[in-house]
Amino acid sequence: MEDAAPQTRIQTRNRKTILSAGLDVFSAHGFRGATLDQIASTAGLSKPNLLYYFPSKEAVYTALLDDLLVTWLDPLRALDPAGEPIAEILAYAQRKLMMSRDYPRESRLFANEILQGAPLVGPVLHTELRALVDDRATVLQGWMDDGLIRRTDPVHLIFSIWSLTQHYADFDVQIRAVLDDDDPFPGAECFLDQLYRSLLEPRQR
Repeated sequence: MEDAAPQTRIQTRNRKTILSAGLDVFSAHGFRGATLDQIASTAGLSKPNLLYYFPSKEAVYTALLDDLLVTWLDPLRALDPAGEPIAEILAYAQRKLMMSRDYPRESRLFANEILQGAPLVGPVLHTELRALVDDRATVLQGWMDDGLIRRTDPVHLIFSIWSLTQHYADFDVQIRAVLDDDDPFPGAECFLDQLYRSLLEPRQR
């Protein structure tokens, strides 16, 4: 089978434009509420031009999720079993918070997929994600057993980091309404550091 011909610069640019437009539309309306017409309009392309690159709405959505899943698990993968435990956990929380700051559309896309029952990413959740969480929970449990961090449920510790960081992307409108449009991330960064230090630092004997 012959390799596909390399894309021209215009083709590469148009594909990126379509994916960015799809990210806007899907993160705002979810998969069911999004249409190809909306994506084409947001991309500034005709619908036939869009269909040259992606044959369906499903194809755009799948490409977005595939690209997202490549990097979505990286912050947890980067937690170093050989590192200093509290520093590693705090760094993981900060990486997740920065993803909410830098990739809010991607976070909302992922949240919408989960709320719909994860029809496309379900297999990844049950395999790759579960294996990674089990592995890192084992690392956390080992640190607890060695007295390096205070005992707590390691899996729910990971869940809490997801909840407390992704909230800043998925509920951005609510947060900025309460904060009168101030940037929430400096305060969130300080709060998470204080919260997890107080939770995890071993008690003095």
